[in-house]
Amino acid sequence: MSERDQYARQADDWTDRAYADVAAYLSHRADLIAALGPALEAGDDVLDLACGDGGLGEAVLDRGLRYRGVDSTIEMAASARRRLGARAPVDVGDLNDYVPPAPVAATTVFRAIYYVRNRRAFFDHVARYTEKKLVFDLNPRQYRLDDVLADLRAAGLTTIALRPFFVPQTVSLPGPVLAVAKALERSGPLARLALRARFTYVVAASRR
Repeated sequence: MSERDQYARQADDWTDRAYADVAAYLSHRADLIAALGPALEAGDDVLDLACGDGGLGEAVLDRGLRYRGVDSTIEMAASARRRLGARAPVDVGDLNDYVPPAPVAATTVFRAIYYVRNRRAFFDHVARYTEKKLVFDLNPRQYRLDDVLADLRAAGLTTIALRPFFVPQTVSLPGPVLAVAKALERSGPLARLALRARFTYVVAASRR
């Protein structure tokens, strides 16, 4: 079975399968989209490339932002449309080539940067229609951080904020432990040490 077929088969319950605590994980992700780097304001447009079934869209909309999802799998896009209804548009498209109908304040790419054919060209492409920032997650054990930062700067995205993301995807944490995990994201050397073994960065890149 191809990867595309696997995504198509899982489209109806993708978010529930992917995250042990959907609310905690996607709420924290949405908070960082809004606050990391240049702050987003109510009414700003967020373009979510490789949006899956649109689970993140609900958390983005809850923060007073506007949302547009894009996914290359027709079944995922259909599932996102059912989830979000009239609250947000969802398009079918490849993240490497897609261009929104109008510029957006922020573009996000989560759990999908490895689908980029040419990273430097992709950053340049996204920078042309993104007014405030590009936000994505990055596994520093899979990609050399300095190489990614160099590609961002080559695309004119020279102001870069990094935040470790310690809310686990496959484990649901009790409230007090979850609060500690979020606090540890700001712990500097300790956080960087943890990233050697697991977890990811959230990266916000902008022109200012």
